[in-house]
This record gives sequence, structure tokens and C-alpha cells, in this order.
Amino acid sequence: MANVQANKPQDEIQEIAGGWITERKHTQVPGFLRFSYIIIGVSTVSYLVLQMYGDVGHPDRGSLVEQFNRISETSPGLMYGVAALAAVFFLAVIMFAFGEKEHD
Repeated sequence: MANVQANKPQDEIQEIAGGWITERKHTQVPGFLRFSYIIIGVSTVSYLVLQMYGDVGHPDRGSLVEQFNRISETSPGLMYGVAALAAVFFLAVIMFAFGEKEHD
């Protein structure tokens, strides 16, 4: 591996995080990574919305979760706000991943 990097000009290879991450200039984000951004973003936002009241449908502990929600006065507006912030963050990540042509 060191021989491969030795043959490349040093200005093409960039080391980040003290050498833990090595990348070549003018490369694109791989397709599988772009796809994973979409899957992770949709999964996160849907989990936040679907589970914002907890696991109330569970046969054993569902009634306990409902009682806790009544006592703690859960705020659906706050949870929708957190889900909206997560959605905005993931949309920005996706726009960055798909909008960028080359990485310097």
C-alpha cells in the first residue's frame, strides 16, 4: 500500500485526522455512500416520528409507557421540531453529497 502512495504525487493525496483517513483530490463521493445517506436520513426521521410517544403498542409495557407519557406531559410539538431539524440536516447532507462534482 505504501508503494502505491509513493508513486502518486503528494499534492494528489490528502491525509486527514493524522493519517487515519486518506483521500485523493478530485474524487467524487461513491454511489453506495450517497445511497446510504438517503437510507439513514429517512430511517432516522421516520423513527423519530413513529416512536415519539414510545412503544405504546407493545403488549406488555405499552400501558406503562402511556402512563409515563401522561405523567411527564410529552410534547408532540417538540418531537416534531426535533424530527424537522433532523430532516433539514439530512437534506443538507444529501444536497452536499449529490451537488458536489469534485472534492478538493
